[in-house]
Parts: sequence; structure tokens; C-alpha cells
Amino acid sequence: MSNKDIAVSLRGITKSFGRITANKAVDLDIRKGEILSLLGENGSGKTSLMNMLAGIYFPDAGQIFINGKEVVIHSPKDAFALGIGMVHQHFKLIDVFNAVENIVLGLEGGLNLKAAEKKIMEICDKYGFEINLQKKIYDMSVSEKQTVEIVKVLYRGADILILDEPTAVLTPQETEKLFNVMRNMKEDGKSIVIITHKLNEVESISDRVAILRAGEFIGELETRESNAQIMTDMMVGHTVTLNIKRPEPVNPRPRISIENLTVIDEDGIKKLEDVSFTANTGEILGIAGISGCGQKELLRAIAGLENVENGNISYIHEDGRKEELIGKTPREISELGVKLSFVPEDRLGMGLVGNMNLADNMMLRSYRDGSSKFFTDKKAPRELAEKVVDQLQVATPGVDTPVRRLSGGNVQKVLVGREIASRPKVLLTAYAVRGLDIHSSYQIYDLINQQKERGAAVIFVGEDLDVLLELCDRILVLSGGKVAGIVDGKTADKYTLGAMMTQKGEA
Repeated sequence: MSNKDIAVSLRGITKSFGRITANKAVDLDIRKGEILSLLGENGSGKTSLMNMLAGIYFPDAGQIFINGKEVVIHSPKDAFALGIGMVHQHFKLIDVFNAVENIVLGLEGGLNLKAAEKKIMEICDKYGFEINLQKKIYDMSVSEKQTVEIVKVLYRGADILILDEPTAVLTPQETEKLFNVMRNMKEDGKSIVIITHKLNEVESISDRVAILRAGEFIGELETRESNAQIMTDMMVGHTVTLNIKRPEPVNPRPRISIENLTVIDEDGIKKLEDVSFTANTGEILGIAGISGCGQKELLRAIAGLENVENGNISYIHEDGRKEELIGKTPREISELGVKLSFVPEDRLGMGLVGNMNLADNMMLRSYRDGSSKFFTDKKAPRELAEKVVDQLQVATPGVDTPVRRLSGGNVQKVLVGREIASRPKVLLTAYAVRGLDIHSSYQIYDLINQQKERGAAVIFVGEDLDVLLELCDRILVLSGGKVAGIVDGKTADKYTLGAMMTQKGEA
């Protein structure tokens, strides 16, 4: 391949943060008119590498060539001037502005919104975007917001696009629309880098795969000559089994019964309406739905963290006795064995204390559960921290390391591992593998299955429909805060789930 076909060449790119080397002498080419998947485990340096191309970080060493010419990128503004745009997983949009206003926001010079809208429509028509340009961001779905972000970088003249986890919260139908747009951009000569953990999507959309491991470039593959197993083995460095286990339910009997549950948030918005279902012991009940359709509020209501407008939430004891949870404090509910493991976007702000070490964060669990030994027993939390580090292969110098020094994926392992280690009778888990690489995700799935096999009732909110269908025994689908139906995990397919997620009311 001639140099004229190369859009980006990275040579010897190195970046360190203190004693941690994020990227070490990485050489990577991005071709014109291709979709390149950038793969690697959590902490392998994928986002750090792309952040240097996007002007967010500056390399400690190495060279960047754009269209054969060496460049220096100090800022996102420099990156845009070179035709590079990055769409981050967490969107950077102003809610009260419409699409056009967000797309032109920050550009220098006089603004003619009518002329801008005409140019934006031309971009949308050219690549196949579907968007109401006058719609306010706060009224948009996740897919629509993502469209605004992509059009925003195209409007600024990007020929090289970096998409970080672009399908994380999209339905299969929305993902296919995005992929069609990406194919149209590729045909127009755009270079697209996609960072993702979904290997089935890598196989579907990319032309080539580049793999990082522990900050170093391991190799590249033509996608048509590879498969999920080969890619995973290269990422991890050894063979990994890619089968999610689904043991048969263990003596299932009702543990949580929900009847006609309605939840209205503090702004008066109805988040759940007339929701009814039963979660059984020894099974995994999946919850599917587009982002913001009430999954979070459902789990928080069971855990006593939401104000319930109407309905009943009952905990059913071994002897069949029902105990109403509404009106109980979160601690009283936790003492029954109902544990909430919610992985928020701000893992540290809501789940762990960043300045405390791993052992002390485990001790917070003891305190929260009302242990009288909080101030005296430091041995048990330390042993628990060591167990979680060992079982989930948390990358840390030791259990005395402050949590804030860990990568996002490793923070998440600590958060999930702490809740699972409490041996709950009911495990409420939301987004347990959000942002985790495939190897770490499978470790979490195994732990969740262990809870099922020991008789816990597991309610699992997930974003990846393929995983929900492989892992869960039954799947409850929420649409607009209502139950759209409950399906069998063994027989349903993701397109059926995707269609149910966008309908209204009971199926």
C-alpha cells in the first residue's frame, strides 16, 4: 500500500501518567476509506492513544503524520483543523439547545443559522442520517443525540472520525442504521476508527482490526480473515472460552413480587407505570429497555431508594411469608439480603470513595450493613479486598492503593465484586459490565451465575441484548416505563427485543 492511501501514521507513540505507561512505542496506520476497529482489554491504552490523535492528550514521545505530513496536535482545535473528530461515549451537548445550535456551537465568526441548517441537511442526506434539526436535545433519544455528535464533527470538516463505544446503548435497529451511515462515510473516503468491546459488531462493520495489549501494539488483522476467538486470544494473550454459561434455574420460587408499581421522580415525571412481575430464586431475570426507560428506577425502588407513588414490592421468605418493602429504609431492605450493585457513570462519586484504599472501601460495606465491628475489624475487609483482586484480576499494586489510581474498568470490578461478595439473597445489578473488556465481562458473568446457582434471585439490567439472551432465563422488556412483555431468554432474539423496547404498553 502506498503512502497516498494512509490517512494517519502513528510512530513510536508513548504516553505515561506518573508511573503508569498507557502507551509504549505504538506504531499504527489508519487507511483512507476504511473502518478500523481498535481492540484491547481495559487499560490497554485504546482511548489514551485516540485521545492523543484528538488533541486531548499530548504524547511524551513519538510522531504523528496526517496524509504523509508530520504534525503536532496540542488541542482538539488543532485536531479539527487537521480533519480529525472524536465522538466520545458520553455526549457533550447542551440540553436546552436544538440540533442545529449544538452543531454550530463554538465555531468562530458570524453565524447564519439558516445557512448552517441547509449545510447540515446536505450532510444528513449525503450519509443517511435521520434527525429533526429543530428538536431540543432533552427530547432526543440516545441514538438521536449520537447522530448530532457525529454530524457536528462532519460539519467541522472531519475526514478522520474516532467513535468511542458508539453502540453501547443502541437497540439492534439503531445500531444497523449507524452501521449503514458508517458504510456510506467509508464509501466517501472517510477514515473511521471504532473502539468497541462487541466483537460480533467488529466482525460486521470493520475492514481491519488493530489490537493493543498493556499499552503496546500487538498486531493487526484483516477482519475477513479473523473471528471473535482469534481477536480475544490476541487481546488477552491466551485462549479464552467465549461461551456464557446458562445453568438451569435452581429450584425457582418467588422471592420478589412487584404489583402495579408506579414511580414518579422529583420533577413529577412518571418513570414507571403499573409495572408487575415476579423474580424467582435460582434464576436470572434480565431487564431490557432503551436508556432512560425506567430500569434504574425499578432497581432503586426495590432497594428503597425511590419514592413509590403506587403499588407493592414484596419480599417472600422461605416459608412463603410476604414482607412489604415499601416504607422500609434502604438499610432494612439490605439486611433482608437485597443488595443493589448499580454501576453508575460516576463510579467513584456514587459507588466508592476514591481517596480510600481497596480494603477501606470494603469496610464501607460492613458499615453500611450495620456491622458493630466497623471500627475494630479491619482484617475481614482486607481479606475481602484481596479475594476480589485475585478473583477478578484487578490490576493494582495492592489493596492499600487508593481506588482513584485504578483504571475505570478496574474500579468497576471492585464495585461489583464488593456487592457480590456479600452473598445476597437478591442481587440487583445494573450495567455490571459497562465499559469492561470481554475477558473481564466473562469473569463477572461467572460470578453472577454463581449467585444464581447458590439460590439467589438475580435481576440483571444490561445494555447488550446478545448478552441478555445468552445469560438470562427470562427477560422483562420495558418501554416508556411500562412492561412491554416478558420473554424466554432461550427462545427470543434481539430483533424481537429491540422492537418491544420501542413499543408502548403491555404486549
